[in-house]
Amino acid sequence: ELFRKYKHAWVFLYTFIYLPWYMYLERTIVTEYHIMYTKVDSIIPFNEYFIIPYYIWFLYVTFMLIFLFFKDVDEFYRYGLYLALGMSISLFICQIFPNGTTLRPENLDPNKNIFTHMVAFIYKSDTPTNVFPSIHVFNSIATHVAIVRSRFFYNNIKVKTISFIIMISICLSTLFLKQHSFIDVIGATILSYIIYQLIYSKIPLPINHDSRENIRI
Repeated sequence: ELFRKYKHAWVFLYTFIYLPWYMYLERTIVTEYHIMYTKVDSIIPFNEYFIIPYYIWFLYVTFMLIFLFFKDVDEFYRYGLYLALGMSISLFICQIFPNGTTLRPENLDPNKNIFTHMVAFIYKSDTPTNVFPSIHVFNSIATHVAIVRSRFFYNNIKVKTISFIIMISICLSTLFLKQHSFIDVIGATILSYIIYQLIYSKIPLPINHDSRENIRI
C-alpha cells in the first residue's frame, strides 16, 4: 500500500543519471575549454556574503521537491520533468561545448571571516568549469515557477514574494561569488523559458482553487 501511494518516487532515479554524468564532466573538462566572459562580469564586484543565498539554493530546491512529492503528485511530475530536462540539456551543452570561467579572485583569504571560509569550500569542491548554462540559476527559476503554479501557493502572495526574492538572490549570488559569468545566467534564463513553454504553457493557472485549502505562512 505504501509503495502504491508513493510510486512516483521513481522520479528520484534521475539522480543516478545526473550525478555520474556531472562528475564525469568535472573530471574530464579541466584544461581546454571556452572561457565564458562578458564586460558585465568586470563590473560586478566579489562579495562573500552572497554565499548565504548560494547555500539556500540547496534547501529551496529540496523543500519544493519534498513538498510536492507528498502534496501534489501531478505538479511533482511537472517539476521533476522541468528539472531533469534543464539539467540534462545543460550537461549536454557542456559536453559538446566545454566551458568554464576565470573569474574567481586569486587572493581570497579563507580566514577573513566565516563567509570567505564557506566560499573557499565551494571553490575547492566545485571546479570553475561546466558553467553554461548555470544549473544553479536554472533550478532556482524552475523552483519559483513550481511555487507560482502550485495550487497550494497560487493565491498566497506572501509565499510567492518570498520565493521571488530567494530566486533573485540565488541568481545574483552566482555572479557576486564569481561562480558564473553573466552569460551563464542569461543562458539559464532562456533555457528556463523554453522548457516552461513545453511543460506549462497549455496548463491553465489554478485561479479557481479554493483559497481555504491554501497553505498560509
